[in-house]
Amino acid sequence: MTTHGERTRLTPTADGHKVTPAELFFDLVFVYAITQVTALMAADPTALSLLGGMVVLALLWWCWCCFAWLGNVVRADSGAMFAVLVSVMAVVLVVSLTVPDVYDQVHADVPGGLPAPLLFVACYGAVRVLHLATYWLSAPDDEALRATLRRTALLSVLPPFTLLLVGAAFDGATRILIWLAAVIIDYAGIFVTGRKGWRLASPAHFSERHGLIVIIALGESIVAIGVGVTGYPVSAPVVAAAALGLLTVAALWRLYFHGVSEQAEHRLAQLTGDDRTVLARDTYTFLHLPLVAGVVITALGMKKTLQQVADTDHYGLAEPLHGMPAWALAGGTGLFLLGAAAIRRRTTGRHTPVLIAGGAVCVAAGPLVALVPALAALAALAATVTALLLLHGRTPPRPPLLP
Repeated sequence: MTTHGERTRLTPTADGHKVTPAELFFDLVFVYAITQVTALMAADPTALSLLGGMVVLALLWWCWCCFAWLGNVVRADSGAMFAVLVSVMAVVLVVSLTVPDVYDQVHADVPGGLPAPLLFVACYGAVRVLHLATYWLSAPDDEALRATLRRTALLSVLPPFTLLLVGAAFDGATRILIWLAAVIIDYAGIFVTGRKGWRLASPAHFSERHGLIVIIALGESIVAIGVGVTGYPVSAPVVAAAALGLLTVAALWRLYFHGVSEQAEHRLAQLTGDDRTVLARDTYTFLHLPLVAGVVITALGMKKTLQQVADTDHYGLAEPLHGMPAWALAGGTGLFLLGAAAIRRRTTGRHTPVLIAGGAVCVAAGPLVALVPALAALAALAATVTALLLLHGRTPPRPPLLP
């Protein structure tokens, strides 16, 4: 018979720990959150809006990463931990609801309306506090971990949270820049405090968790394809554009899971102690963010491309993308490829010329995308990523330089 103490305690994990259904359930709110980030940028597709969307994504990424680390050392399906996860889900859901208005005050003056920026910041702070408090309770006798948690609170939680509160009092570009400073300080704080004290019990679990969030981001690209043509007739160009978009997403999926993920997990399993912690911090917490950001930016470009191809009343098939979406279509994919190359460099000690060259070309392709028809640009992107996949697959494997 299960006692009350067994139902409410935090249960440690073991080396062979795998992702639990509770963690998959937890990820559902981040599916919606990522969709909201794309909608935020699509509502006003400018460079400033892109920067603002990436700031919000970085903060959401931090919320997710906190509990990816925690779920690696404490079972997410145990009584107390599951209750924490559901609480965090509720808070992140509120955060997601505020994302479209996070740089505006459009509902603050409506009777019953709450100021979205302030609500966003308050909920973000609540997630960080819940994370630190649960980590503290997970190891009551681990003084090294508790010292790390204290340093994290002082360097990576309190100063950025203060800046986020300050930024909420401003509007537009000022708020975005203040919040960007908060993100930089937060990440720098984790870089400083993330070397000792943290524990990583299961490399397989950690790798799988991050693979799942990459799939969620890729799924957002597919959702963006459907959203882009909502309300328009399904014509032959729309079918072609949707197929090309799916081909691009499939190639990115293949590149990650057969060219990046396996080597990263293998290298992580080879290490122990603080060396494992540092590699996990660099490879997953830091370097997976460009991958996710790249997919979200590409989703924005696909959404605008499909919308333009479908909206024949306002656009012709010969018309190119304009402004920020023209860069986003290929630039987001380029960011993904460069992030993948950086992960391989960190885990093997070797450069990946195919990914670096392809990523650089895609990032720089914005002016060219703005000169060719939108459908042709999407076709060129799909062909480029597919070619990179084939070239990367034919590159003979070399032993890692790292010991």
